[in-house]
Amino acid sequence: MQYENLILEKEGPIGILTINRPKAMNALNLKTVQEIGKAIDEIKDDDEIKVLIITGSGDKAFVAGADILGFQGLSPAEARFYCDQGEQTFRKLDVLEKPVIAAVNGFALGGGCELAMACDIRLASDHAVFGLPEVSLGVIPGYGGTQRLPRLIGEGRAKELTFTAAVIDASEAYRIGLVNHVYPAAELLDQARKLAKKIMGNAPLSVAYAKLAIGQGLQGDLDSGLRIESNFFGLCVASEDQKEGTRAFVEKRKPQFTGK
Repeated sequence: MQYENLILEKEGPIGILTINRPKAMNALNLKTVQEIGKAIDEIKDDDEIKVLIITGSGDKAFVAGADILGFQGLSPAEARFYCDQGEQTFRKLDVLEKPVIAAVNGFALGGGCELAMACDIRLASDHAVFGLPEVSLGVIPGYGGTQRLPRLIGEGRAKELTFTAAVIDASEAYRIGLVNHVYPAAELLDQARKLAKKIMGNAPLSVAYAKLAIGQGLQGDLDSGLRIESNFFGLCVASEDQKEGTRAFVEKRKPQFTGK
């Protein structure tokens, strides 16, 4: 599928989705948000893609935020539709049964920070910056930021960042747990590819079920999460990959997983 504001490429089993509005610092207008949703659907149905990397075009911005001018003159109902579109699109990343790595190569503000948070793992270049500046513009984060940020870094830190509209650099984002690793800008995508390949060395079903177990478990209490985990564990044990993994361990060789 051809996209106006995105580039979707495949490097073997690795998908790379690039937000491509460099003149607008890759800001998310409604069209771009909708295209991201369609691209995720395409990736979901592509059995060749095992891991997805999301990044931004150019060297200045991952996504510099939502297109603020797009909010002007909206009624409450229209604004809620706009918000729902982003939330529903980013939610697709949560439930996509493939790992998603954000390669944050510059500004990740507002909707850009929210997009990164919807990914499973966040890698940042050393000049990346993060923030949710919405309250300084008279709104609140509307693409999941008020929900994902406290889950990632804790309630107190999330409230401080949100209430102050602060912008933090990559080293601070790493310190508080918002990003997993920080790399020199020239190494960022290669490091994302390296991580993707390391993930792909494991059983695809196990990785998918682990992602779902973590995501679903975070929605409830510990006992509910433990039941979710045991259910997915049972599905893994019944898989061909589990049998292959066990045989390979006994035979002291590298397993050849098929995702079945």
